[in-house]
Amino acid sequence: MGVIVNLYSKKNNEIFKFLNKYTNNENLDAKNLLEWKKEYKNPIEISDIIGVFIDNNEKYDINMWISLDKDFFINVTDNNADQIIRYLFERYPY
Repeated sequence: MGVIVNLYSKKNNEIFKFLNKYTNNENLDAKNLLEWKKEYKNPIEISDIIGVFIDNNEKYDINMWISLDKDFFINVTDNNADQIIRYLFERYPY
Protein backbone atom coordinates (compact mmCIF):
# COMPACT_ATOMS: atom_id res chain seq x y z
CA MET A 1 0.00 0.00 0.00
CA GLY A 2 1.21 3.47 -0.86
CA VAL A 3 0.30 6.78 0.70
CA ILE A 4 -2.93 8.60 -0.11
CA VAL A 5 -3.62 12.27 -0.70
CA ASN A 6 -7.23 13.48 -0.47
CA LEU A 7 -8.39 16.96 -1.43
CA TYR A 8 -11.80 18.25 -0.38
CA SER A 9 -13.67 21.42 -1.23
CA LYS A 10 -17.16 22.81 -0.77
CA LYS A 11 -16.74 24.99 -3.84
CA ASN A 12 -17.08 23.73 -7.41
CA ASN A 13 -14.01 24.02 -9.64
CA GLU A 14 -11.56 24.69 -6.77
CA ILE A 15 -9.88 21.30 -6.89
CA PHE A 16 -9.90 21.29 -10.67
CA LYS A 17 -8.28 24.75 -10.86
CA PHE A 18 -5.65 23.82 -8.27
CA LEU A 19 -4.70 20.49 -9.86
CA ASN A 20 -4.87 21.84 -13.40
CA LYS A 21 -2.49 24.68 -12.55
CA TYR A 22 0.01 22.94 -10.30
CA THR A 23 0.12 19.27 -11.33
CA ASN A 24 0.38 17.18 -14.48
CA ASN A 25 -2.85 15.28 -14.01
CA GLU A 26 -4.01 14.12 -17.42
CA ASN A 27 -6.97 12.15 -16.05
CA LEU A 28 -8.66 15.22 -14.61
CA ASP A 29 -11.79 15.70 -16.69
CA ALA A 30 -14.52 16.64 -14.20
CA LYS A 31 -14.50 20.34 -13.40
CA ASN A 32 -17.03 20.08 -10.58
CA LEU A 33 -14.91 17.87 -8.36
CA LEU A 34 -15.57 18.28 -4.65
CA GLU A 35 -13.23 15.45 -3.74
CA TRP A 36 -10.03 14.09 -5.28
CA LYS A 37 -7.99 11.12 -4.16
CA LYS A 38 -4.71 9.74 -5.39
CA GLU A 39 -2.48 6.95 -4.13
CA TYR A 40 1.26 7.39 -4.49
CA LYS A 41 3.57 4.39 -4.52
CA ASN A 42 6.59 6.48 -3.52
CA PRO A 43 5.70 8.37 -0.32
CA ILE A 44 8.30 11.07 -0.98
CA GLU A 45 6.30 12.20 -4.04
CA ILE A 46 3.59 13.68 -1.83
CA SER A 47 6.03 16.23 -0.44
CA ASP A 48 5.71 18.14 -3.73
CA ILE A 49 1.93 18.40 -3.64
CA ILE A 50 1.99 19.28 0.06
CA GLY A 51 4.44 22.11 -0.66
CA VAL A 52 2.40 23.43 -3.56
CA PHE A 53 -0.79 23.17 -1.51
CA ILE A 54 0.66 25.15 1.42
CA ASP A 55 2.27 27.77 -0.83
CA ASN A 56 -1.08 28.40 -2.55
CA ASN A 57 -3.71 27.55 0.06
CA GLU A 58 -4.82 31.17 0.42
CA LYS A 59 -5.88 31.13 -3.25
CA TYR A 60 -8.12 28.05 -3.04
CA ASP A 61 -10.86 26.82 -0.72
CA ILE A 62 -9.42 23.31 -0.37
CA ASN A 63 -8.56 20.98 2.51
CA MET A 64 -5.84 18.33 2.24
CA TRP A 65 -5.67 15.07 4.16
CA ILE A 66 -2.93 12.47 3.82
CA SER A 67 -2.73 8.85 4.89
CA LEU A 68 0.66 7.29 5.55
CA ASP A 69 -0.82 4.30 7.40
CA LYS A 70 -4.00 2.37 6.65
CA ASP A 71 -7.16 4.17 7.80
CA PHE A 72 -5.28 6.98 9.58
CA PHE A 73 -5.56 10.44 8.00
CA ILE A 74 -3.75 13.67 8.90
CA ASN A 75 -5.09 17.11 8.01
CA VAL A 76 -2.34 19.15 6.33
CA THR A 77 -2.25 22.73 7.62
CA ASP A 78 0.11 25.69 7.65
CA ASN A 79 1.16 24.64 11.14
CA ASN A 80 2.13 21.04 10.39
CA ALA A 81 3.12 20.91 6.70
CA ASP A 82 6.82 21.45 7.31
CA GLN A 83 6.87 18.78 10.03
CA ILE A 84 5.04 16.34 7.78
CA ILE A 85 7.52 16.84 4.94
CA ARG A 86 10.47 16.40 7.30
CA TYR A 87 8.86 13.26 8.72
CA LEU A 88 8.40 11.83 5.21
CA PHE A 89 12.11 12.14 4.49
CA GLU A 90 13.00 10.60 7.85
CA ARG A 91 10.56 7.70 7.54
CA TYR A 92 11.22 6.99 3.85
CA PRO A 93 14.89 7.92 3.32
CA TYR A 94 15.19 6.37 -0.16
